[in-house]
Amino acid sequence: MNKADLVEKVAELTKMPKSQSEAVLDATLEVIQRALSKGEDVKLVGFGTFSILKRKSRPGRNPKTGQSVVIPSQKVPRFRPGKEFKASVK
Repeated sequence: MNKADLVEKVAELTKMPKSQSEAVLDATLEVIQRALSKGEDVKLVGFGTFSILKRKSRPGRNPKTGQSVVIPSQKVPRFRPGKEFKASVK
């Protein structure tokens, strides 16, 4: 399922026009991204939690040359599914 399919399904379920459904979806994703960029977690009870994971720097290896390199520390987005979400997938 891609974004267009998701917008179509949301429009069907909510009986809203597709353009309005797409605007709601875009706004939701924007709010989640802004919260994560500020270091805040986004918890949707029953669905899951979006958070930021801080990875430490670590040694790595260039597979092409075999040379050792240091991979710098970085922040990455993380999603942990909630209990109800996990149960619905099983």
